[in-house]
Amino acid sequence: MDGYVIRVHDEPSRIEAGAWNALLAAEPEATLFLRHEYLAALHDSGSATRATGWQPLFVTLHDGETLAGAAPLYLKSHSYGEYVFDWAWADAYQRHGLTYYPKLLGAVPFTPVPGARLLARGEAERRTLLRAVREIARQQQLSSAHLLFMSEADRDAALAEGWLLRSNVQFHWRNPVESPYADFAAFLAGLQRDKRKKIQQERRRVGEAGVAFEILEGEAITAADWDFFHRCYTLTYRAHRSTPYLTRDFFARMAATMPAHWLLFVAHRNGERIACSLVAIDPQRRIAYGRYWGAVEAVPCLHFEACYYQPLQWCIARGYRRFEGGAQGEHKMARGLLPVATHSAHWLAHPQFARAVADFLAAEGGGVERYLDELNERSPFKAA
Repeated sequence: MDGYVIRVHDEPSRIEAGAWNALLAAEPEATLFLRHEYLAALHDSGSATRATGWQPLFVTLHDGETLAGAAPLYLKSHSYGEYVFDWAWADAYQRHGLTYYPKLLGAVPFTPVPGARLLARGEAERRTLLRAVREIARQQQLSSAHLLFMSEADRDAALAEGWLLRSNVQFHWRNPVESPYADFAAFLAGLQRDKRKKIQQERRRVGEAGVAFEILEGEAITAADWDFFHRCYTLTYRAHRSTPYLTRDFFARMAATMPAHWLLFVAHRNGERIACSLVAIDPQRRIAYGRYWGAVEAVPCLHFEACYYQPLQWCIARGYRRFEGGAQGEHKMARGLLPVATHSAHWLAHPQFARAVADFLAAEGGGVERYLDELNERSPFKAA
């Protein structure tokens, strides 16, 4: 294709890690979640496999012996763990006697973090990757192909290749570039009075309940700490009558291969651990990502303290530039996280359904733009 050799891999660990990570390092919008170690751990731990509905079909683009592009693709038999919802599309296919699953998905399993999805050394390779994704979907007679939470460069390439674009909203905290916060109190001082007062009240309730926090970073997180975290993580899913996506072995692999990228906030009361939150960190880019939380004991406002206030306090102390709070959650605005647009791209094989989805996305996109405007008018920060 365009003079390049396309290869498809059903085992991420068979792809040379150094070449993959070198491509990733050159991406301006790279995230740690596209590191070879992370993706291989998802598969090798049994978390993202054919048995769980995530069959790897990683694509690589070769210029002679040089890796010129790569993308993590999955053959999906459902739409769980994606955070960009297409259940209505699947239902419409079924009602018309058509098969929607399996579909081809370019994403990081269970991880709604925006960033590069097409690793490429240049624009030509990026567009060639997109054409390869589409051709794989055609060859396998799949209903569709999708790229989720993509970078601006990926989005521009998808638009140029005629893919359908979709927008959504997340909430991120940003440290002012020219005048970073000196401490958490300085951050609070920038908020409107009612928002500041509410945060202070919530933090006071946690403190008055006798809860204190221990912060563990990198290799200081022991196997016993990971065990406690996984117990909390599992209980959170159980409380929502759901099944955890990630196995304990996945986190063991993270501790072994990517320890410097993890931060654990552990809540104690009366000498006992009662809750924790796990945050992923990128020390080089100074970005933190809120990921998972859980508790073995209910304490009012503890979720906000563990998942927002403790991580934000840590980010400010360390001079981090951004904290991403994950998918959805308008309530995050009251904690100082502001709305940002995220993007996905979609290709559908059936011409009539492609037109119908295009009409739907045009209407939905207008609604998302209005929603963003409305949210921005409700900033929790004082007017400049």
